[in-house]
Amino acid sequence: MRKLIESSIVSLDGVVGSPWEWAGPYFEGEVKDNSRARLAGYDSFLLGRVTYEKFASTWGQIQGDPYLDTINSMPKYVASTTLREMTWNATRIEGDVAEEVAKLKAQPGQDIVKYGTGRLDRTLIAHDLVDEFHFLLMPVVIGHGPHLFEGVDTSQRRLELIDTTTFGNGVVALTYVPK
Repeated sequence: MRKLIESSIVSLDGVVGSPWEWAGPYFEGEVKDNSRARLAGYDSFLLGRVTYEKFASTWGQIQGDPYLDTINSMPKYVASTTLREMTWNATRIEGDVAEEVAKLKAQPGQDIVKYGTGRLDRTLIAHDLVDEFHFLLMPVVIGHGPHLFEGVDTSQRRLELIDTTTFGNGVVALTYVPK
């Protein structure tokens, strides 16, 4: 069975919103190389509508960057009840999102990665569909914006740290699994 990996960029104060506005100076060199290397273990993306629209309109237009070229070539599954037309190698998830994600995980292939933290996480976490959490903790305090697990009932969730990588620029990659 394939794993679903939740991968998020997080500030020291837990902010996950709009990382393209504040994480850029830290997402370069060895951090970006490490993130690209991780992509080799995935064969598709799961995205919520907001993340999909932002990434498709920006990343989908960039060519010649090895990290983004890899992402652009991968199939994407998008959880949305409002989108009708898909671009960027994407397919809209029809019907019950939890049921459809469980079916995707049961298919043969490599792991599925989910970028972005938002409303979709409520469903995924409530149905125990996330197998690993990968966080890139950036050495910056944002002070405002959506926070990690905001609106998600985590009262009965415990995570176990299974891997840590520290980079020279102060970024820390953390990998957790549900206990």
